Amino acid sequence: MKKRGSERKGLPVIHTRAAGIDIGSRFHVVAVPADLAESPVQTFNAFTADLDRMADWLVSLGITTVAMEATGVYWIPVYEILEAHGLQVVLANARDARAVPGRKTDVNDAQWIQRLHSCGLLRASFHPDREIAALRSYLRLRERHLDYAAAHIQHMQKALTHMNVQLHHVVSDITGLTGMRIIRAIVAGERSPSVLAAMSDRRCKAGVDVIEAALVGNYQPEHLFALSQAVAMYDAYQAQLVVCDQQIAQTLIKLSQVKVPPTAPLPKPRHNTRQPNALNFDVRTLLYNWSVWTSRKYTVLAPFWRCGSLRNAVPILVDGVLAIILLRG
Repeated sequence: MKKRGSERKGLPVIHTRAAGIDIGSRFHVVAVPADLAESPVQTFNAFTADLDRMADWLVSLGITTVAMEATGVYWIPVYEILEAHGLQVVLANARDARAVPGRKTDVNDAQWIQRLHSCGLLRASFHPDREIAALRSYLRLRERHLDYAAAHIQHMQKALTHMNVQLHHVVSDITGLTGMRIIRAIVAGERSPSVLAAMSDRRCKAGVDVIEAALVGNYQPEHLFALSQAVAMYDAYQAQLVVCDQQIAQTLIKLSQVKVPPTAPLPKPRHNTRQPNALNFDVRTLLYNWSVWTSRKYTVLAPFWRCGSLRNAVPILVDGVLAIILLRG
């Protein structure tokens, strides 16, 4: 007599046309249902032509959805190419498809991902639309340029300290109008403290005599060379920031064109002063035309791109900063 529960049924299949991909740096292993192909598991190199061939093969088999793990950055071109071929791509967290005994090869990993996805056991990670993903990439690149520029500001400060030029004690920001004017003059060859002090802005709190005393330095060629190199690199990243801002503006203009402009006028900003490292264009107007109420400039755009699309989001204002709550489902 058979014991009750001895006959086990397999998990129900939800996605009959599902595939699984094990992502690698050099090659990708793809698994499809065994009844769809004579060789249900195939390996494709990571070259673009092979990725196109992989997508064509999946489409020819009638595959409608593909699951893969978020492995480093190697999944990005695979995701984009599969999505361009009309496939629904599920980017799963590796913890959802954790290793089980007996799966020791990439081939078995791909089959396991395919099995879990066909049974609907893989949860898709959030991935924004193509336009939002591009905007997020531009903003991330801009943040990286700001970080690199900040490192060269520290190099400028270090070179000035080596020469005992106490500029940071008489100006609040050495990259401000007065600070950069004096630093560029030093790099150009000016050494007179009185001439350098005369370049200070009238709004500086320190007096001209104090600024003049702080600019008496021990100028050595190696420190001057380090200062000139730091200024050149700082200017290079500032120029790249301008290019990034232009690209971000073009992307926002393109996104705002598909939205119906709001009828209410744009509210006045709470602060008219320009924030440090702010975007070099009128981002408030572009975001408002995109039916997004804004209170600040870059401080609003930063949490926005981290959330992605605003289709299922509720904006709330907390102490002058816009926060965005996503509504799941």
